[in-house]
Amino acid sequence: MGNLQDRRARKKAQTRAEIRGAAQDLFAEHGFDAVTIADVAAAADVAVQTVFNHFATKEELFFDGRAPWVDEPAEAVRGRRPGEDPLSALRAFTVRWIRESAAAGLCDERRLHVRTLEASASLRGFELELQRRTEQRLSTALTEAWSRDPAAGPGAGSTDLDTRVAASLTAALWIAGARALLVELRTIRTEGADAAAIRGTVAALGERLFDRLELGLGTLLQLQEPAADIEKRVRRAG
Repeated sequence: MGNLQDRRARKKAQTRAEIRGAAQDLFAEHGFDAVTIADVAAAADVAVQTVFNHFATKEELFFDGRAPWVDEPAEAVRGRRPGEDPLSALRAFTVRWIRESAAAGLCDERRLHVRTLEASASLRGFELELQRRTEQRLSTALTEAWSRDPAAGPGAGSTDLDTRVAASLTAALWIAGARALLVELRTIRTEGADAAAIRGTVAALGERLFDRLELGLGTLLQLQEPAADIEKRVRRAG
């Protein structure tokens, strides 16, 4: 029974990879908006329903395997070393992420991916949805971490609402900053030493940004007024 399940899982993974490969070849050649799911199914030699069994939308098919960053910030918080502060772990991950992106530059495949993405309003909109998912997952991970160790977040005496608001604010600011830097990196069109210098400047800026964001948020999160009290005051004023 186990061997049969393993074979089915391998077959499913192979079919998914073949669909993704056929689709991404078509997107690169013809552009995202010009390709239909029927085109993808024909290129992969599967039924249209088989494509939908693996991918709910064409946008998900385009980004499959290309957006590990949706989960990685939250994983950095959850996988931090014992005793390590959540924001410290998050900063270390983000700085490394920006540095690696800056060092990698844009290979031909990546350039084509970016060009296809930027040419499609649908893909640009879906990328923003992925950013929203990243924020939500990071917010959840921070809420969990700070709920277990209140001293690392809003502090002793804070409420569940304090923790959730602090986590939501932190995730929104953090992911917005990372996205701005990464988008800036992918818009660099020059080659050679000039491009390397620009990428180095962006990476250094990112490191300074997240060093200060960690420090600033670490101070800010020691809320003087609990969020629950703020909510009550705003309701009375309204």
